[in-house]
Amino acid sequence: MKLPKYVHAWFDKRDSQTYYYLRRRGFPLVRLSGLPWSPSFMAAYEAALVGPRTAIGAVRNKPGSVAAVVAEYFDSQKFFGSKSAGTQRMRRGILERFRAPSNGDRPFALLPAEWIEKRLDALPPHAARSWLASLRSLCQFAIKHGYRRDDPTAAIKLDPLKGNGFHTWTEDEIARFEAHHAIGSKPRLALALLLYTGQRRSDVVRMGRQHIKAGVLTVRQGKTGAELAIPVHAHLRAVLDATPSEHLTFLVTATGKPYGGNAFSEQFRKWCDAAGLPTRCKPHGLRKAACRRLAEAGCSANEIMAISGHATLKELVRYTKAGDQARLARNAMARTTKHELEVAG
Repeated sequence: MKLPKYVHAWFDKRDSQTYYYLRRRGFPLVRLSGLPWSPSFMAAYEAALVGPRTAIGAVRNKPGSVAAVVAEYFDSQKFFGSKSAGTQRMRRGILERFRAPSNGDRPFALLPAEWIEKRLDALPPHAARSWLASLRSLCQFAIKHGYRRDDPTAAIKLDPLKGNGFHTWTEDEIARFEAHHAIGSKPRLALALLLYTGQRRSDVVRMGRQHIKAGVLTVRQGKTGAELAIPVHAHLRAVLDATPSEHLTFLVTATGKPYGGNAFSEQFRKWCDAAGLPTRCKPHGLRKAACRRLAEAGCSANEIMAISGHATLKELVRYTKAGDQARLARNAMARTTKHELEVAG
């Protein structure tokens, strides 16, 4: 069985048990409980991936430098205690790039707001927001620990994002994909998992038959840590029954390995191209389509959030706006027709 990246197995002859450890350079060895790819195992794996880095190389950082402050921040409760594992991974990646050798020796106390703004201006809008949130958290940590007196990100404001983010798949686009990729194929399975669970691609690629019991799919979201119990839709069940699977995850590469997030997106793009769909059709757009369908079916916001895992109504609004408009317009026309018939009668 292929193990997740950095995971090593060790068989103890004394008790005839196999133990699994996350082992990578510069990080402490972490023992992982449960069976590989199971929900409990993957939760421990995700947490270990963002675990505190050891002090290897710390002595090479100049005291008070960008590199030193970032290293201390990574080991702090502010970094580990306030955000999900997914957000921690994202911020770690951003701050690792921020403290690259070209910037790492700069005195953190002297970083000007203008320099940070210049860095943000060079980024795409969505990336700039992630960078600003990461740097703002880092600066607040630096103030609390005496590395700065002010927050250079406090006055930085980014222009509002235009549009509604990822394109929500239309019913016509869904039908075109399904017409090209028959039930029993890997592309059809991928679409069904995305569309009938309403989950992110990073969660869908970790799903397997062991997550389904008594017709309910259990999902622990990597981004939020929320655990959801989602009844398996009849259409999804039909696709699963028609698709052979000998692995712990439903979706695997040609070599039988689970997909990484980017690798899956690249493959999904090829499947969309084969079906003649525009580049705007992306995996996340099916999550939005799932929420739109639920809204059009008359589901309440709380009912939709119970499936999508959104934490607040504000987050959900962007996903269901189009569906709400269509449903309200349809209901309004139905009432108008009923009123006209009553008047005529």
